[in-house]
Amino acid sequence: MYLVLIAWIYVALMMAIAEATSPVGTLLGAVVTFLLYGLLPMGVVGYIMGAPSRRRAIKAKEAAERAQSIAAVGTQTTVENENSVAPNTHSEASSRSVAAVRKEP
Repeated sequence: MYLVLIAWIYVALMMAIAEATSPVGTLLGAVVTFLLYGLLPMGVVGYIMGAPSRRRAIKAKEAAERAQSIAAVGTQTTVENENSVAPNTHSEASSRSVAAVRKEP
């Protein structure tokens, strides 16, 4: 990937040097040539070629955050389970029943 970028920048630099040393060329023309034929296109190509690695880095970061949040929730539920009362699985009424509230007509 980087070999293509380096080679193109080299070619653009040679074009800029040829522009600057030409009898009808100018230094401003050489700078514009290097920017428009070298840095700008290679910046776009480098950004596009780097997209898969950025995507992998984002997914790895999200996976690490997800694992960290799962670990935090797991320790939190363990603490909650130690403090909670087991549910009533028998057919008897619970001692903690909640009375129904009726609306008056």
